[in-house]
Amino acid sequence: MKQGFIKVAAATPDIRVADVPFNTKQICSAIEEAQNNQAKIVVFPELCVTGYTCGDLFTQDVLLQAAKQALLEITEFTREKDMLVFVGVPLVVDAKLYNVAAALCRGEILGLTTKTFLPNYGEFYEMRQFTAGPDVPGEILFNGKKVPFGPGLLFQASSMEELIVSAEICEDVWSPIPPSIRAAMEGATVIVNCSASDETIGKDSYRRDLIKGQSARLIAGYIYANAGEGESTTDLVFGGHNLIAENGSILAESKRFENQIIYTELDIKRIVGERRKNTTFTMEKEKVLPRISFPLDVCETKLTREFPKKPFVPQDEKERALRCEEILTIQAMGLKKRLLHTHANTAVVGISGGLDSTLALIVTAKAFDMIGKDKKEILAITMPCFGTTDRTYRNACKMAEQLGATLREVKIADSVSLHFQDIGHDPKDHSVTYENAQARERTQVLMDIANATNGMVIGTGDMSELALGWATYNGDHMSMYGVNASVPKTLVRHLVKYAADVTADPKLQEVLYDVLDTPVSPELLPPKDGDIAQKTEDLVGPYELHDFYLYFMLRFGYEPGKIYRLAVQTFEGVYEKETILKWLTTFCRRFFNQQFKRSCLPDGPKIGTVALSPRGDWRMPSDACAQVWMRDLEKISL
Repeated sequence: MKQGFIKVAAATPDIRVADVPFNTKQICSAIEEAQNNQAKIVVFPELCVTGYTCGDLFTQDVLLQAAKQALLEITEFTREKDMLVFVGVPLVVDAKLYNVAAALCRGEILGLTTKTFLPNYGEFYEMRQFTAGPDVPGEILFNGKKVPFGPGLLFQASSMEELIVSAEICEDVWSPIPPSIRAAMEGATVIVNCSASDETIGKDSYRRDLIKGQSARLIAGYIYANAGEGESTTDLVFGGHNLIAENGSILAESKRFENQIIYTELDIKRIVGERRKNTTFTMEKEKVLPRISFPLDVCETKLTREFPKKPFVPQDEKERALRCEEILTIQAMGLKKRLLHTHANTAVVGISGGLDSTLALIVTAKAFDMIGKDKKEILAITMPCFGTTDRTYRNACKMAEQLGATLREVKIADSVSLHFQDIGHDPKDHSVTYENAQARERTQVLMDIANATNGMVIGTGDMSELALGWATYNGDHMSMYGVNASVPKTLVRHLVKYAADVTADPKLQEVLYDVLDTPVSPELLPPKDGDIAQKTEDLVGPYELHDFYLYFMLRFGYEPGKIYRLAVQTFEGVYEKETILKWLTTFCRRFFNQQFKRSCLPDGPKIGTVALSPRGDWRMPSDACAQVWMRDLEKISL
């Protein structure tokens, strides 16, 4: 439960129709197994104590009495278990039979959630035996104790107040207005569903989309436990299709036609954080659903769910290709609009032979194609200086030629050297002044050429550089439209590769592949034996780590300690713990210190859920203190 993670399970036990003692034994066995796997919330199928397919046997008092006794036995079995258990059972109240999900914890029945919507169509005839639950929750006397009874009961963990669980039963989630909607609007962060949904052709896909969609709509965790083998096959087959989702993503799914227990971890703090940011997720002002407190021990949850090494990049190759085409189109469409609006004659792009300027040039060419404008009006400016290598210079020139742009070379070494004289800087001093003077000179050249040609300077810097502040203020930091402003470095590489893969020009493909193989560098220091001397990732750290940190800090608001935990698990065998902590500390420090550069960013198109525009997704004062974040890092023990 630390850092918001809680292990949950959806269990489909082997059952026999109407064999309550056997079913009770199987349910208890599954609870034991779930405890051994450290699950804190365990959900069983609808009416699993008796079996869902008992039909008119539900009118038999002997079955109902056996079910009541079984519920008491299962409840007692949980007494020494640190978990919240939901089990489906038929229950008679005031001479009416109800379909109920009983919430059990440490030997107590916390509440009895009733089914609201009873299906009475097709293969379902529940209204023949059951009564729909009351409109509002109340209390009943059960085994001599008052127990909450009705729809939408909320069960809140005393040790983690954000963990609020509510149950619905099978058909409830298929209805136009499921009870889980009200529950979520009153604070429920996890919805459980005790279900008995039979299998027909294509129903599994619909069911999966339904649960995934409901978890997204409610910004909640959703645990769906379905009836399986053991139910009657007189007319139906039940596949035991269990699902666990979180905010629109399926985290765990069982094989159909096999009775299984599936496990994963829900991230409750992530859910709460998402709701906090989402202004359209409004909470009910009038709280009518009862909240029942239950105890859970606070402990370290061993994580079994996986986190992507490159969260900005789809892992599936086909999906990645579609994403790349979409992103390039968004970038080009944004630039197209800006070029047309400003009546620019030219687009001026500083090209270095590196990844970012390559992507910017590709996007600019695509925008010109959209407009129907001659790509000769793209002015690709190469500005060799002290750190330029033959390899990057040649690639920049070849790329401009193959894309149909007009290549111009402006050598800036003399201008920078004169500037060093003007300000009294020793050119042998390769400090930040030495580097930034070159970057600012390049920007001045681009801006002046744009002025002279009624053009627009296209920014090349990417989002990862903006997060780290790895840009020269009023140098490469500045442009008239930054097409890469919300593209992280790990994604830049895939966009350039995609462009190389789909081009019909073998010469362009060759140069793009060589760009991909070139180390990332600003090339502001003299080469060593003709090779790049200044490799960015040696200085600020691996971009795949920084993009991982950036994603989880901005997208979900995770604290550094939690990000470190996820990174250690995700990059096990790739980076040592010490390395991960070193660069995470660098990321947090630079992210705060360099906000002033982001506060005055040029316009640029948003392409994903994380962006740093001061006019949109990230509004942060430039003098905000990083002290709280740094202290959280200090708590980490290696």
